[in-house]
Amino acid sequence: MLAATVRVTRDLDTAEEAVQDAYVEALRTWARDGVPAQPGGWLTTVARRKALNVLRRGQTLRTKLPLLLEAAPESTPSDPIPDDRLRLIFICCHPALSEEARIALTLRLVCGLSTPDIARAFLVAEPTMAARLTRAKKKIATARIPYVAPSSEDLPQRVDAVLSVIHLLYSAGHTAHSGEALVRDELTARALDLARTLHALLPADRETAALLALLLVHHARRTTRTDDHGRLVRLEHQDRSAWDRDLIADADRLVVTALTAGPPGRFAVQAAIAALHAQAASYSQTDWPQIVTLYDVLLRIWPSPVVALNRAVAVAMVQGPAAALAEVEALERDGRLTGYRYLPATKADLLHRLGRDAEAVQAYQAALALTDNAAEHEFLAERAQPRTSP
Repeated sequence: MLAATVRVTRDLDTAEEAVQDAYVEALRTWARDGVPAQPGGWLTTVARRKALNVLRRGQTLRTKLPLLLEAAPESTPSDPIPDDRLRLIFICCHPALSEEARIALTLRLVCGLSTPDIARAFLVAEPTMAARLTRAKKKIATARIPYVAPSSEDLPQRVDAVLSVIHLLYSAGHTAHSGEALVRDELTARALDLARTLHALLPADRETAALLALLLVHHARRTTRTDDHGRLVRLEHQDRSAWDRDLIADADRLVVTALTAGPPGRFAVQAAIAALHAQAASYSQTDWPQIVTLYDVLLRIWPSPVVALNRAVAVAMVQGPAAALAEVEALERDGRLTGYRYLPATKADLLHRLGRDAEAVQAYQAALALTDNAAEHEFLAERAQPRTSP
């Protein structure tokens, strides 16, 4: 709805207000008259009508009317981005904004993520992220950045930010920051659909293919990540026979393409790591040395404390938990992962493997304090219980 309304108004604030008003009218009208045969079309039509009313109330009709009269069809053969949602993502990923602002604003406006969820994705406090989103919208208004789709020639300079948006959207659904369920299927499905659409739009772009491969591998094992009661199941205990081998095969083909056509990008390396996990017959038979090597490559391409933490997990399987713990404690001192629940959770697991159970319990309790997801909370709470000797 927002994508379709912005397409008419070319003004984000007006479109947002109109969409919200359309939902309010739907709540009132549908309760009385019933849900229409085409609710999406009804909502979009009402949102567009309300957008015009908002412009009138703001006495801006004279300047906006030429844009409104364009009222282009939903897609045309010459449109470089025929999908409304993907078009709006490209529009919001305008190079005049900082990369972080582009990604955060798009996740909020187009993908519907809450400000707290976006803040967690960027490892910052919620007020900090709220302020950044406000500044980004103000910059768009003051700089008069147009809400128009980029040309085919302009797509390459925006595609990396678009890939980050889709990846973060999938990540937010893959392990929900809050709520009862571990996975938010509506977010993972939306991200996967966008990744497929983007790959169809840019079939020669290797990182686009790599992102799709990465999401396919994650999606292939989605049903095994929790048990019948919704409890979290660690990778080492998942039923690999239930993984979707067709999706994994599709991902493998995309990974090979992404890795053999030139120097690998960050999504190609991540997809290669995920593929190694998927191809292993068991957790213990995973090619851990190769995974460490790939993480080394990824750290050079994309230096990130989260990547370093994930690498430490693989190091534990190759060099032992003591070597990995030293790396995790270095990340702890670094401070950039403060508030990131997987840092104390990883530390706790390593301490437990080293027999330092009292310290492990403290680390599990620290992770527990940072966790709002019910499935993760139950998993960590069980491990945070002090262990008694028989």
